Amino acid sequence: MSATTRVLVGLVSGALVGLALDAYSPALAVSVADWIQPFGRLWLNALQMTVVPLVFALVVVGVNAASDAAASGRIARHALVVFVVLLTIGVTVAAVAAPLLYSLFTRHAALTAALGGTVAPHAAVAAQAVGWADWLNGIVPSNALMAAAQSAMLPLVVFALFFGFALSHIEATRRESVLTFFQAVADTMIVTVRWVLWAAPLGVFALILSVCARAGMQMIGALGVYVLVECTLYLMVTLLMLLVAWSWGGERLRHYVPALVPAQVVAASTQSSLASLPAMLESAVQRLGYPQPVAALVLPMAVSLFRLTSPVQYVASACFIAWALDIPLSPPQLIAGAALAVVISLGSVGLPGQVSFMATNLPVAQAMGVPVGPLALMLAVDTLPDAIATLGNVTADITAVSVVTRQSAMDAS
Repeated sequence: MSATTRVLVGLVSGALVGLALDAYSPALAVSVADWIQPFGRLWLNALQMTVVPLVFALVVVGVNAASDAAASGRIARHALVVFVVLLTIGVTVAAVAAPLLYSLFTRHAALTAALGGTVAPHAAVAAQAVGWADWLNGIVPSNALMAAAQSAMLPLVVFALFFGFALSHIEATRRESVLTFFQAVADTMIVTVRWVLWAAPLGVFALILSVCARAGMQMIGALGVYVLVECTLYLMVTLLMLLVAWSWGGERLRHYVPALVPAQVVAASTQSSLASLPAMLESAVQRLGYPQPVAALVLPMAVSLFRLTSPVQYVASACFIAWALDIPLSPPQLIAGAALAVVISLGSVGLPGQVSFMATNLPVAQAMGVPVGPLALMLAVDTLPDAIATLGNVTADITAVSVVTRQSAMDAS
């Protein structure tokens, strides 16, 4: 049985037990929920303890990987700029559209109360409204160790960016030794997360039982809303890539869209951008006529560094938690989450699925000032939209080749 299946079994089992207890005796259901919820919190705390060292190490290593790629030539530098721009476009759409989409659905008070009493108390309290000057000053930490101790992820990542860029400018031998250390830290944290995720079925069982025992079917409906909004956002940014290819890449959609279909079919069926790479190369070179050297460089870079739907998912998850717990999100919170989502997505593409979900969603949720507890429940259902997410990523990868090809031609002329 795969890890994803085990977590889904834990989710379904916990939900059924919680709903049965609620139907039989609400008082008994609350008593059982009070007894079992500490076990779910314990598991969630074990996940959270890995986030700060893992994210810091990933950003440092990712910055240097991007620097090495940029140093390899003009086309690679063009590609990196295009990746960042497309990620920014996608996450901006998510930051604007996600709160609006969630607001279309009714939020039940029972759900808010159940989540607030079950998975939120130990998590970060929603950020207080601050002026733009205070928010801006808070981006750069005056004390990086304090930022790490307080799980202040945005200033911590800013420090990691400075550290990583500075590291790329020191003598090569010493740089490699430091990078080896941070890669070892990241690998160690990934092993630790895998150990904790081994108990994910039990942790998810305890958490979902506690919520369903208090909120009944409202939690199941809320998870359905999350999946629906996530799929909608994925489709929105996928369609937006067609507009980018037309406006920035100079493509004729009548020719461009059919050429994408073979790669998109492979993406939807395999749910893997890496497995779709041969089909992407065929579409880019043979069907769209892009120069083979450009496609052969940009597409592997895209698979290694660029995943359009990842920051969309991070922001959508945090916005879901805010919606479910009735926490208003200010523009600075959305901007902070969006900016951090772009940075983290560039450094975490190679992480395994469930490890990636917790390692990337936790810091973005913390940066946006929402409790992270509900993420443990969302982990179990987040694999359901994977086919649409991969389709969006593959479309974005080929769109990036389109833009880089046109920009390179303009530079050469």
